[in-house]
Amino acid sequence: GPSQRRGGLIPIDFTLANYLRIINHPRFYTGYGNTILYTVTGTAVSMIITTLAAYPLSKRSLKGRSLYMKFVVFVMLFHGGLIPRYLVIRNLGLIDSIWAIILPVAIIPWNMIIMRTFFQTIPESLEEAAEIDGYSPYQILIRVVLPLSAPILATLSLFYAVFHWNDWFRALIYLNDATRHPITLFLRNIVLGATLAIERGEDIDESSIEGLTGDGIRTASMAVVLIPIMCVYPFLQKHFVKGILVGSLKG
Repeated sequence: GPSQRRGGLIPIDFTLANYLRIINHPRFYTGYGNTILYTVTGTAVSMIITTLAAYPLSKRSLKGRSLYMKFVVFVMLFHGGLIPRYLVIRNLGLIDSIWAIILPVAIIPWNMIIMRTFFQTIPESLEEAAEIDGYSPYQILIRVVLPLSAPILATLSLFYAVFHWNDWFRALIYLNDATRHPITLFLRNIVLGATLAIERGEDIDESSIEGLTGDGIRTASMAVVLIPIMCVYPFLQKHFVKGILVGSLKG
């Protein structure tokens, strides 16, 4: 009977209705565009700032390096909290702005420490030779250090991209305009709205998906968000593994 067919590996009554209803929603493509914008811009800003912080901190000649590293570790352990952070964002006039999503997390201390550790594995003789050739510190970083740092750059870019892609909480707090919401927040609202409506025995409202089950919406929503970012992994897997091993075991 039907009860005997449950729990198998082969899908029963396979349908794409959940996916079709989601991608046909008028705000779906707006949310996807916002997510791509936040992810690309946020990853670029984060990588630039992380690199500019990690490179000088990898140099033993930097005065006060140990003090700076103590500050980095301190902010990893202690945070000001949500309310002070919101007040700062509001007072800076960043509410409903892309920068409210990007700037507060422009640098993740742990990622910076991993990059710093990788930079310390690059022989100083290469940089000394470039300095003798007349390269400035910025030229040494761009022309010598970064080309040798492809594994850690790929790894941390993936870390930042996944972080920005999955984030929805900051958008919920800082973005009042629904047209600026990322796809993750849009789908979160769909899943939450559908689940609550089904539990109450009501029809699902227009802001979610009409006439579908909560489990179907939930799984389809997760797949829509996960598939694009999962497609990036095969292209970065080689650098990803190498970067993680070098960044975590050396130094």
